Amino acid sequence: MLYRFEDYSIDSAGFELLKAGQPVAIEPQVFELLLLLVANSDRALTKDEVLDHVWKGRIVSEATLSSRIKAARQAIGDDGTAQRLIRTIHGRGFRFHGHVAAETELGAAVTPIPLSRSAARQAVRYCRAADGALLAYAVSGGGAPLVKAANWLSHLEYEWQSPVWGHWWHALSQSNMLVRFDGRGVGLSDWDVDDVSFEALVRDLEAVVDSAGLERFALLGVSQGCATCIAYAAKHPERVSAMILYGGYAAGWQARGDPIEIARRTAMVELIRTGWGLDNPAFRQVFTSLFVPDATPEQTLWFNDLARITTSPDNAVRLQLSFSTIDVTHLLTRVKAPTLVLHLSGDAVVPLAAGRTVAAGIPNAEFVVMDGSNHIILETDPSWPRFVSEVRTFLSQHQNDPSSL
Repeated sequence: MLYRFEDYSIDSAGFELLKAGQPVAIEPQVFELLLLLVANSDRALTKDEVLDHVWKGRIVSEATLSSRIKAARQAIGDDGTAQRLIRTIHGRGFRFHGHVAAETELGAAVTPIPLSRSAARQAVRYCRAADGALLAYAVSGGGAPLVKAANWLSHLEYEWQSPVWGHWWHALSQSNMLVRFDGRGVGLSDWDVDDVSFEALVRDLEAVVDSAGLERFALLGVSQGCATCIAYAAKHPERVSAMILYGGYAAGWQARGDPIEIARRTAMVELIRTGWGLDNPAFRQVFTSLFVPDATPEQTLWFNDLARITTSPDNAVRLQLSFSTIDVTHLLTRVKAPTLVLHLSGDAVVPLAAGRTVAAGIPNAEFVVMDGSNHIILETDPSWPRFVSEVRTFLSQHQNDPSSL
């Protein structure tokens, strides 16, 4: 099929873009993206449709998608300011705006290219916290419920297709109904909130599970979310069937009392305050290097973008200071649910000793130490298959075990 617009033509069979009959240099992936937009010029395409068709369901960052859109525009004499032919529809996706005709039926409607769809989907819903704050939560997969507590940097939609978090949520959705939510002040939840105390975060978890209609479920805590899970499990032992805590702590960085760590963290808070919202990602790169030091360039770009879009500089500071004073060590012995504690040996964000303290304090908790230096386990990490195996085995043993009541 040959599609014509202005003085351009795009040959789907010959995989060639021409301008006034002369070939235009274009990368294969950019060509496929342009062909998709041109062949479906009768409607807007969502980002998910573009990702599913061009990247075959692979997880890519916003930066990667943006760079390919930019390259497609440049190939046909367009740009992001004019958007004469390729338009970005905010909150929706993209649409080719030029008049398109097919070679075989000039002036006739273009037959759209069939679009593949990823099997995994999530549904985003909203509920109200005890103080009225709007909380966004997502439900994916099926089976016994697994609820993830909120942590510092999250964005339900952005994470779902990301190369840093996406493999977590898709893997955990295969055997469970996964429920996760953006905490107050971040992601799709309300940013304009007065209370960011730890107590408010625990109440938010209560609000989400009640809104989702869950009576009994397993909990997943990551980083700061581990303390929230511990507090909830101690308060509501009858509702927690099992608990998985990864890369977490019972006492925040101020509460741990290490003067060197306090000095380092205080300096980082000031860095957030002054540099978080700048267009230059150099400030946010400091955090990316700590959270995922082994990240690829694409993963690095994605995490830098996450830090920018997930919350405001002011909220980032407020939340960090709130987390710093968390101390639920006195609640560890009150946890009744079977608990699996996992930690990477070289984690630079939360020291291994913090994870060991959690495991030692919870009665009969299992402690698994894995090799690695990323705070977030990447899909390419050697520890990733073991993490998935440990979690699935633990849940199959305890999630529906009546003896854990």
